[in-house]
Amino acid sequence: MSKPKFKSKSTSSAASAAASNKAGALVESAQQIWAAGLGALKNAQGSGGKLFENLVKEGLSIEQKTRKFATGKVDEVRDVVETKVEKVKERASDTWDKLEKVFEDRVARALGKLGVPGRDEMEALVSRVEELSKSVKKLNPQAAAPVAAKKAPAKKAAAKTATRKAK
Repeated sequence: MSKPKFKSKSTSSAASAAASNKAGALVESAQQIWAAGLGALKNAQGSGGKLFENLVKEGLSIEQKTRKFATGKVDEVRDVVETKVEKVKERASDTWDKLEKVFEDRVARALGKLGVPGRDEMEALVSRVEELSKSVKKLNPQAAAPVAAKKAPAKKAAAKTATRKAK
């Protein structure tokens, strides 16, 4: 085995001198940072009011820009929603119209099966009755005059039977 080598005094004093230099530089740097902080504090105290006012102005400016942006986005979203609502309304209206048509067709078929005349047949009958009425008026003008209908005799009031309350 080899013997451990010990540092000589000259090497160790050089190392301690280097460490001392580094420590001195570190202390000096810390003092400069401290002085810079104190200077910044003095400037902030001196111009604190102006700095605060500038920050308020910048904040208001940012708020206005943000409001304009948000309002624009809200308007865009509102337009999109209104468009979609209109489309849904149109679809619903079309669906109701179709449903109504199907219902009318089914009712007409059911009434036809029961022998009830449809709309077209009723219109034809009305036209025919009007034509016949005109023909009757031409043939017999006196029959066309309306005859006063007799009033129906008034009904006699039914006699009420007295009821006694049980005590």
